[in-house]
Amino acid sequence: MPSRPPVDYIERTTVLYSSLGHAPYHWVSHTDQPPWHALNKPLSACKLGVIASGGIYRHGQVAFHYKDDISYRQIPVSTAADELRITHFAYDLSAARTDPNAVLPLQALNELVDRGRISALAPNALTFMGGIYSARKVRDTLAPALVAELQKDEVDLALLIPV
Repeated sequence: MPSRPPVDYIERTTVLYSSLGHAPYHWVSHTDQPPWHALNKPLSACKLGVIASGGIYRHGQVAFHYKDDISYRQIPVSTAADELRITHFAYDLSAARTDPNAVLPLQALNELVDRGRISALAPNALTFMGGIYSARKVRDTLAPALVAELQKDEVDLALLIPV
């Protein structure tokens, strides 16, 4: 497959908003350092939560839609790759559809559990479709829901997989 140059989404969005007569898009920017929390036990004793923004869902679940969809899906971490589906408007899906482990590496993560590198995975990976234009909706609705799921599963740390 021929390689493609990266897409400059900031430039593309700026041009689109301007062409539609909108004020310039305001990109979210955080200047504060996030709080640091050191692990109080070895990684091999930790339960890992998984959150991915690649628009991944399981066969039989409702696909994500494109209008500021702030829903999320729970995907059992034992799900086979051929049961995973992907929809997203902001990236080329061909590699992810060929091998969903490119955007949700369940196979590799389960191998880490099998090898004792981490104690366990949370029972479900949490997935959503990134490219949500409302930072407020992410901050006030989606992020707290994801955190509540991680807390319910009593994870020690989470792997965030942006696409």
